[in-house]
Amino acid sequence: MNRNFKRAVSLAIVSCITTVATATVNIGVLQGFTGPIESLTPMMANSAELAIKEASDSGAFLGGKKIKAIRADSTCIDSAAAVTSAERLLDSSNVVAIVGASCSGATTAVVNKVLAPKGVVGISSSATSPALSQVDDKGYFFRTAPSDASQGQVLAKIVMDKGINNIAITYTNNDYGKGLSESFGNAYKGMGGKIEINAPHEDDKADYSAEVGALSASGAKSLAVFGYVDKGGKGIVQASLDSDAFEQFVFADGMIGDSITDSMGRDLTGTFGTMPGGESDANRKWDMVAKNGGIKLGGPFLGGSYDAAAIIVLAIQAGNSTNRSDIQKNIMKVSNAPGTKIFAGELEKGLNILANGGDVDYVGATDIEFSDIGEVSGTYQEMEIKNAKFKLVKIH
Repeated sequence: MNRNFKRAVSLAIVSCITTVATATVNIGVLQGFTGPIESLTPMMANSAELAIKEASDSGAFLGGKKIKAIRADSTCIDSAAAVTSAERLLDSSNVVAIVGASCSGATTAVVNKVLAPKGVVGISSSATSPALSQVDDKGYFFRTAPSDASQGQVLAKIVMDKGINNIAITYTNNDYGKGLSESFGNAYKGMGGKIEINAPHEDDKADYSAEVGALSASGAKSLAVFGYVDKGGKGIVQASLDSDAFEQFVFADGMIGDSITDSMGRDLTGTFGTMPGGESDANRKWDMVAKNGGIKLGGPFLGGSYDAAAIIVLAIQAGNSTNRSDIQKNIMKVSNAPGTKIFAGELEKGLNILANGGDVDYVGATDIEFSDIGEVSGTYQEMEIKNAKFKLVKIH
């Protein structure tokens, strides 16, 4: 084998490797894989990756290019770690957009320090703080979960309709907890309810008996817990059960998960709360796609996670470009009317329409329709613990 032939073979190999590398588009999946909702995020990430796999396997994405999901941990509670993970996704993994982050505080930091300054699209399926509506995101941040400004009002009405006219509130001491406590509290008082005490709690404490003692001393028989299913919220509930402090618990989305019913569900019969979700054609189609894709339904933010990834994929196709600013320009175009409606499980159809110059209106799993600032209004599922499991009661 002569030297020129060897060189030609080497160049051919390098060319093949380069072609394979450029044929794959990376999308970041930035979730709280450790931290206060670590039992919820695996299925959220799986849901996002289900959309990515569906599009990648279709062969219709950018003329046959593949898509790879790159996971990173936002930790949920450590904003600095979330920013570092987001920067690593961009710099080391060369992702073109990000699904995430998960929790509101970490998401705010990522938007302010990474997405907006560097011009990268991020779509969160679970950051619900009302404060995020005011963040100067330069048009690069979207969310498929409705703001807690809405959830607080819905939950307050449910509580009042059940005849609970006075209540104690405890909330995790961060953007999520504060925003939800304020939204619920204002709505509840506006409906004539009385808040006996409204107190924050810190996560990662070994003992919550002092906090529960103060809450119980207020005289309220019902306790609203706006916390996390794997951290302080769960600790508050356990300490309350241990001391027989309350007759009734009220939860929001961060507290709805199997980890709490698996450990104490038999003692929480009648506990109720809300999480984003609905019961429409879009939701029913998603249920079938999720089941076929191995997604365990019942937890919050699953359909919205699928939607976040799907919207990014369709926006790339609409612009026929992986340029980050081009993706941003097409998010609204593929998510809102006019266009052919695209539901969960129909990404190949949507990709082909876009490839042929048509328009799509992505409805997805959760009836997506973005406002001018990239938010959704959404509906809520009223959930109640029956037979040690969360069960759907009603759609609001």
